[in-house]
Amino acid sequence: MKQQWKPGTMIFPLPAVLVTCGTAEKSNMLTVAWTGTICTDPAMCYISVRPERASYPLICEQMEFTINLTTEDMARATDWAGVRSGRDYDKWAETGLTPEPGRMVGCPSIAEAPLSIECRVKEIVKLGSHDMFIAEVLCVLAREDLIDPETGAFRLGDARLLNYAHGNYYGQGPHIGRFGWTVKKKK
Repeated sequence: MKQQWKPGTMIFPLPAVLVTCGTAEKSNMLTVAWTGTICTDPAMCYISVRPERASYPLICEQMEFTINLTTEDMARATDWAGVRSGRDYDKWAETGLTPEPGRMVGCPSIAEAPLSIECRVKEIVKLGSHDMFIAEVLCVLAREDLIDPETGAFRLGDARLLNYAHGNYYGQGPHIGRFGWTVKKKK
């Protein structure tokens, strides 16, 4: 039997990402868990941000941002960047994370992130507590140490990604199977 609860945001786990925004001269980062894929072709994603966040006007001014996946090793920096404001702190200095120049956007990405997704905002949807930034993916930057030199395969599972679930951070756990493994024909 299940208890009935009031409506809430209980779709977990989610990736705990650091979103970078602004310009090379004035940038910020914020922790976001309300993020995800919207479309494959064209590649599109979203982030949802509270308008009172210091990064909100930076995203609105530049109409671009970078989603940086985080790892277990980045957990402290990810949490800290989510509870401190860029109005009061230089989050780059405080977290020790390294900014890298954007390739197709003006804002930096995070060198330590295993994957950085550069995005251009297509639409802002005002929803209530958060506004959703719907964006086109311009390019994906993959850390070279996670690319198998023989096969060229990206070993994202080796990155030990960080997830967020109901106020807590978690690692991903062991590999269970690959998409379609339940119906794959035996050789």
